[in-house]
Amino acid sequence: MAKIKSLLNTNSTNFLYQYLNNPSPTGFESAGQKIWLNYIKPYVDTHFVDTYGTVVGVINPSATYKVVIEAHADEISWFVNYISKDGFIYLKRNGGSDHQIAPSMRVNIHTDKGIVKGVFGWPAIHVREPGKEEPPSLKNIFLDLGCKSDKEVSDLGVHVGCVVTYQDELMELNDRYYVGRALDNRIGGFMIAEVARLLKEKKDKLPFGLYIVNAVQEEVGLNGATMIARKIKPNVAIVTDVCHDTQTPMMSKITSGDIHCGKGPVLSYAPAVQNNLLKLIIATAKKNKIDFQRQAASRATGTDTDAFAYATDGIASALISLPLRYMHTTVESVNKKDVEEVIKLIYHSLKTIKNNQDFRYLK
Repeated sequence: MAKIKSLLNTNSTNFLYQYLNNPSPTGFESAGQKIWLNYIKPYVDTHFVDTYGTVVGVINPSATYKVVIEAHADEISWFVNYISKDGFIYLKRNGGSDHQIAPSMRVNIHTDKGIVKGVFGWPAIHVREPGKEEPPSLKNIFLDLGCKSDKEVSDLGVHVGCVVTYQDELMELNDRYYVGRALDNRIGGFMIAEVARLLKEKKDKLPFGLYIVNAVQEEVGLNGATMIARKIKPNVAIVTDVCHDTQTPMMSKITSGDIHCGKGPVLSYAPAVQNNLLKLIIATAKKNKIDFQRQAASRATGTDTDAFAYATDGIASALISLPLRYMHTTVESVNKKDVEEVIKLIYHSLKTIKNNQDFRYLK
């Protein structure tokens, strides 16, 4: 495979690995947000953090016309829900955690005393009766901390309400894919941070205020985006998130579209996507020779785009998605080329938007 010059530098890559490897479960995103903020500070004029932890870097804060680029910072996880007398732990979801992938996974339990290690136990294949095997469910998956009693669990600092994340680290496949947990959607946070870096390094002057938003609590209802949209009251919002690559086995193109990792950003058609803003992004992609794909999202995109579009009197919003394989697993996979193309598309789209641009459908 021929090498293509990357727009990422060593500092970018170091940030990517540090940020992606750090846990940022829904409702407990603060550690990841600190890493993100520390990275973007040199590239913005100012920043602020809202009550629940959404972080916003701002360029040209005095401008009246406001444009947002946004990703969400949180990842799926688990809550400790019940501790049995013999020291086993049962859980509740925090976001869309997949019970089917849990057995045999290693986990980190986040406590006031620090990280406590655990594993999802599961009966060995030798003792399961063929044809009558019980599938994993919230009723039977459990954590084993190596404890003999609920008191031993408590002594470790583990209690009901502690959050649990999978133990996993970012890696690469065939110099083509980034692979790990929580690329949904901290890879988005990485991409918008890189847009801020490019604007600074290229000394671009924008005619509007740019708000780089890393929002919390998307996985449980788009909550962070809803709150911050009301606070900023932007004129335009360009959101980036992930979508399903449909080229792997067991995926349906009929229901999920024909989406490829490696073929560029995905642009969505949906009621929440403002048509004139979408046309601007498409024209920008064509002008800058950025390959892109199209996706129909029907009633809702299921992303923070929906929250921004309807949060105030109507914010012109669009969605630029990154194709991803194996969503909500520990091996979420994205093509490295697609990551750079999303960064480029957001960057060039910002340079196309004019001060006080009117995106209304009928003028």
